[in-house]
Amino acid sequence: MSLKSIGAKIFAKRIAKETSKWVNNPIETQEKLFTELIQNAKNTAFGKDHKFADIKSHADFVNHVPVRDYEGLKGYVEQVVAGKENVLWPGKPLYFAKTSGTTSGAKYIPITKASIKHQVEASRNAILNYIHETGNTSFVNGKMIFLQGSPEMQEKNGIQFGRLSGISAHYVPNYLQKNRLPSWKTNCIEDWETKVNAIVEETRQEDMTVIAGIPSWVQMYFEKLQERTNQNIGDLFKNFQLFIYGGVNYEPYRSKFENLIGRKVDSIELFPASEGFFAYQNSQKEKGMLLLLNSGIFYEFIKADEFFEEHPKRLTLKDVELNVNYVMIISTNAGLWAYNLGDTIQFISVKPYKVIVSGRIKHFISAFGEHVIAKEVEQAMQEAIASSDALVNEFTVAPQITPDGDQLPYHEWFIEFEKSPTDTAAFIQTLDSSLQKQNSYYFDLIDGKILQTLKITAIKKGGFQAYMKAIGKLGGQNKVQRLSNDRKVAEVLSLQKVEA
Repeated sequence: MSLKSIGAKIFAKRIAKETSKWVNNPIETQEKLFTELIQNAKNTAFGKDHKFADIKSHADFVNHVPVRDYEGLKGYVEQVVAGKENVLWPGKPLYFAKTSGTTSGAKYIPITKASIKHQVEASRNAILNYIHETGNTSFVNGKMIFLQGSPEMQEKNGIQFGRLSGISAHYVPNYLQKNRLPSWKTNCIEDWETKVNAIVEETRQEDMTVIAGIPSWVQMYFEKLQERTNQNIGDLFKNFQLFIYGGVNYEPYRSKFENLIGRKVDSIELFPASEGFFAYQNSQKEKGMLLLLNSGIFYEFIKADEFFEEHPKRLTLKDVELNVNYVMIISTNAGLWAYNLGDTIQFISVKPYKVIVSGRIKHFISAFGEHVIAKEVEQAMQEAIASSDALVNEFTVAPQITPDGDQLPYHEWFIEFEKSPTDTAAFIQTLDSSLQKQNSYYFDLIDGKILQTLKITAIKKGGFQAYMKAIGKLGGQNKVQRLSNDRKVAEVLSLQKVEA
């Protein structure tokens, strides 16, 4: 065993001991953190505007601080971007993570010295937790890659900004620098297709042991490797043993990945965002991710079914229930207050608190009152793949409200097959039956002849990549929208459909 492996095991044991302290005291950990956040920010502009000095409890916080999304907080953020200090958090942030907004163009998410520390530690601890659980350290001696955005930074009023993954690239610890790929030069390539081709050339003869990134873009990398070498990924990288991912549910991609790799490899799911690092998979034997309660983030939860009511109830950790769809609201040591992240989660355990990401509060289908969420369509796809010989590269779902002729409306599934199912009718039936079992509203609409059984529109190979390129979101941390409540995505994707 190498010195690096021995050191990793010792470090992993120490981190596991530290983690257990807050895992075993979840409510007290969150309450203490809440108090610290309020005290630290009471003299900021936001703190004064919202009477932080008078906040002594969560009930006070609810009364003084409304839930906001980026648009609601934008006025304060713009002051920070302009160079003003002590607006949302004491001093100035170290960085802005620049992301593409849906309604307001670019979004600038502040990242402070305290918050980047927690982001980096969470990434590290996810791997150390894996080492502590499995005892596997052999991968630490091989090469590692994270498919990410460019690490090149720009500056606004003395504050650097760039993509979150690019900012994180500046914090790779020294002991991993020699293991890390791609090269800095390659990582700075902006055009995604050019960048992936360069990464293929840099890595195809290396001893890759850890590969990380959003599944859809790692899949693109694997396919290009296979084209270039004519080998399965598992044969090309004989010591590849750990896939780290986040951003989307891996399950719809799993069978395609195992086909590309030629064998199974361990995986770790992460739940990071520009606004914070929220959870990571802490067990290879159980599903779900451990919610990080001691990482500078105070959590509130609103039931998704109640979210659009005038005054939905804001719950803290002690009030949550299992298997309920919640909108996650965060307050952070980067100065985001009662901030609607947009993600919905479900708790699958409260001892410890473990979550799965169920979708986006804005991404659902309820054109007919069914309120279908991402978790449900992904589960349906997983079951359909498992019961067929199909391989699926990517998919999204939209309502068809006004079909031709006298047809009933339906859900239209746009699917890019790597291998189409031999029995398409059975594939559709499994999808639809699974959705009916999971969602009683959808069942009632089908049963009551309001909707007809879903239909599939097959998309050309590479069609989703072409779509993402067309909307300027190819690669990096961008991901395909799984659900739409209108036809905007469907109309563009229809240009990529397989002609009958």
